[in-house]
Amino acid sequence: MLRPQESVTRERRSLNGLWTFRLDPDGAGRAEQWWRATLAGAREMPVPASYNDIVPDLAFRDHVGDAWYQTTVRVPRGWAGQRIVLRFDAATHRAVVWVNDVQVAEHEGGYTPFEAEVTELVEPGGAARVTVVVNNELTWASLPPGILRETAAGRTQQYFHDFFNYAGLHRSVWLYATPRTHVTDIAVDTELDGGTGTVRYTVGQVGSAAQRIVLRDAAGVEVATSEGAEGVLTVPEVHPWAPGDGYLYELEASLHDAAGVLLDRYALPVGVRTVAVHGTEFLINGEPFYFRGFGKHEDAPVRGKGHDDALMVHDFELMEWIGANSFRTSHYPYAEEVLDYADRHGIVVIDETAAVGLNLSVLVTYGRTDLPPTYSEHTLGPATQRTHLQAVRELIRRDRNHPSVVLWSIANEPDAAGPAARDYFAPLFAEARKLDPGRPVGYVNMIANGPDTCTLTDLADVVMVNRYYGWYANNGDLAGAEPALEADLRAWAERHGKPIIVTEYGADAVTGLHAVVDTPWSEEYQARLLEMYHRVFDRVDAVVGEHIWNFADFATQPAIVRVDGNRKGIFTRDRRPKSAAFTVRRRWRGAE
Repeated sequence: MLRPQESVTRERRSLNGLWTFRLDPDGAGRAEQWWRATLAGAREMPVPASYNDIVPDLAFRDHVGDAWYQTTVRVPRGWAGQRIVLRFDAATHRAVVWVNDVQVAEHEGGYTPFEAEVTELVEPGGAARVTVVVNNELTWASLPPGILRETAAGRTQQYFHDFFNYAGLHRSVWLYATPRTHVTDIAVDTELDGGTGTVRYTVGQVGSAAQRIVLRDAAGVEVATSEGAEGVLTVPEVHPWAPGDGYLYELEASLHDAAGVLLDRYALPVGVRTVAVHGTEFLINGEPFYFRGFGKHEDAPVRGKGHDDALMVHDFELMEWIGANSFRTSHYPYAEEVLDYADRHGIVVIDETAAVGLNLSVLVTYGRTDLPPTYSEHTLGPATQRTHLQAVRELIRRDRNHPSVVLWSIANEPDAAGPAARDYFAPLFAEARKLDPGRPVGYVNMIANGPDTCTLTDLADVVMVNRYYGWYANNGDLAGAEPALEADLRAWAERHGKPIIVTEYGADAVTGLHAVVDTPWSEEYQARLLEMYHRVFDRVDAVVGEHIWNFADFATQPAIVRVDGNRKGIFTRDRRPKSAAFTVRRRWRGAE
């Protein structure tokens, strides 16, 4: 699915702004067909944004169920004769869409786009009513999973992931137009052979037309051409895309009729680079790469998970300041604007599905002692796996052309022990490799499943582990945590012989809490814990990456172990540095 863009043959109109909005706690809207008229009793709500924190009311903050959005759009008069499409970059966690009185789309999954052609339902120059019902319920069949409960106080949501279940239209909404004969898809794979690069491409189309492919360098100079739906472009004296050097070529696919008249044109940025795993090395362009960066979240005050360009650029500038070269899209695919920015600036990305919370051991924190099995017909079963497979497909189809993405993460901290876990995950790894044979695939391991009990690591190309020695284990005891961490990492290296990326490590720190001795929750303890981890990483050759948890503090559901959210950020939620930020900057940049 190609993103909407402006070109000589295409136009788009943003539908971002204030929509009318209404919560539906009783689930009456579908039965009463609210989409057939102006939403009654509605208020205004910004798009994109999570709705939860916009209104100072727990009914909004903790709402479980349907929420309705509506707007009226005027279709540009100049779109007559064109194909007209309505696109949502994300609706969390699922949505149904109507144009006027007609249902046009239904989508499961809160972090990938969907669209519907509406050509026959709208009139260029006229107005159309767009209504969306967004549902945030988490079940055993959803990603992330959860449990719905009916209580005397109403419906509640229990979930197993440690970030707030924000919901709404989190990313942009578009109305766009293309010619009837148009490019539908482009997929590229790149290779390097010395100073020569190759770009293997496949272009899909609707309608009968001849294809012409042109590759231009960053200065706009044509460097290779081809014709046909598939082919290979050769680039002599190639300028590779590399970490810290986001050099991009532009592949232009155009369709022409028999007389040579242009019918459609689409331009795709292309970074020419290679990714491979060799022994315990992670290679980009044949050179060993060491990941320095963070697990992050799309999270900010007021807007929740709503995408914001100003906040995005500020976050990237802070990563530049601290010396980060990479991040993981924990724990869901991020907005496409984020990956575009990473492409242009040479930032390396581990791209992750929304499969977080696939581990029922977390129910212990809710007082459960009779833990059900994680994988079964009644918990995470075939329906979950089908949702998960679709999530893998949508992630890879959306992001496979981004040079910044070097590794697919299938899940974060699932139950990885026993044959049931392997039966669940083996088809997911196979699907990822079928869709994209050129990138490594992995999953993120939780400490409960060590190198001897994990049944998934042999399916993966890399070992990714989250470790919290000195926090959840050995709390306050850095002297004991250090040898425990080193023994753990060496065991993974010796048993599996693969590159190890420590995808999470860290400690909560409350801003302004200081201590001269090792005191958990203090800024000093957070900094000293990170220094301890870094000493260990430097002693274990198989470690090829360090991603601190987390870039910034973020919202969670209320809990005794959470003080106004998760405080493991190196920056506060409003992006002020804690003491540890300067500790990390000295390591990553050598800066005082």
